[in-house]
Amino acid sequence: MSARAKATLAASCAISALIIWGVHYQQSKEREDMYQGVLRDDERRKEKMRQREEEFRISQRKRELYERVQTVVSNDVSDDR
Repeated sequence: MSARAKATLAASCAISALIIWGVHYQQSKEREDMYQGVLRDDERRKEKMRQREEEFRISQRKRELYERVQTVVSNDVSDDR
């Protein structure tokens, strides 16, 4: 094998190895980014649930206050018959 052929073979092997390494690196980076997205989504979901629970507690307090201040009349149809 000539020196030129050996150099070409070595260069093509090195380039192939770099391409393979680059693809694996890119895949692992994308996998990590996707996992971080899942963690962010979970945190957003938990925060939204906390906000909804707080709004529900506020709504309950308001209802209790209104029921103490105002008289509540049932609109049950069965009472009228």
